[in-house]
Formats: sequence, structure tokens, C-alpha cells
Amino acid sequence: MQSLQSRKTKGFTLIELMIVVAVIGVLAAIAVPQYQTYVAKSEASAALASITGHRANVETYVLTEGSFPATSSALAIPSSPLGTISYDNVSSAAGDILFTFSSSGVSPDVVSKKVSLKRDGNGAWTCQSDVDSDLKPKGCS
Repeated sequence: MQSLQSRKTKGFTLIELMIVVAVIGVLAAIAVPQYQTYVAKSEASAALASITGHRANVETYVLTEGSFPATSSALAIPSSPLGTISYDNVSSAAGDILFTFSSSGVSPDVVSKKVSLKRDGNGAWTCQSDVDSDLKPKGCS
């Protein structure tokens, strides 16, 4: 008769499995918030990229027509799955290209926040945003 000690054991003990689950839990607790921040930051950058691409069309319109486009019928506005793009504070050759995030389908950190490119009467563009400071795209105040 063979003794129990000479028989090889196979598999993992309960303690080993519990340690693995604990390590995975700690990694998830660190990784998930970092991932959410990364997603929000990339969405804010995508919003700025959308309106920056449209800025060239607006600048051309201002140079040819002599005024900032007041409505989307004057100059077609691109669409975005993250939110809406509109014109705001339009006066003569100055105005804003405004990106407003949707209330759903985006990161909770950017819901209903805004990113805008402002053109002054001299043709200088500045970026402003009400997104949290650690999520703002580079160059936005």
C-alpha cells in the first residue's frame, strides 16, 4: 500500500488561488481609474482636433466673406460622435468654434464640458476649455 506522502499532488491550494485573486484585484483597482483618465484626456484632445481642423475653413471664410460665419448654413459644420460643434459669440471677424460634449456616450469626466477656439478681430486664435486642468488638451487654458 502506498503512503499518502509519496503520492504527488496536483493543482493549486486555496491560499495560492486567493493570493492570485488579491493581486488581480489590486492591479484592477489601480488600472481602471488610470484608464478612465486616459480615455477622458483622449476625448478632450479629439474634440480640439475636430475644431482645429475646422478652423482652416473658418479662416478661409473670414478672409473671403469678411465676417465670421454666424450659422451652420453659412459654412458646414463637421459632426462628431462625442458631441456637437457650433459657432458662438460671433461679431464681425471674431467668434468662437465651440465643441460641447454629449451628456452620454463619453467619459463621465467630460460630460457636457466645452472646448472652444476663439478668434479675435486680428485673426489670433486661442483655445479655452472648462474641462478639468489635468485633462485639458495641450495649449488650452
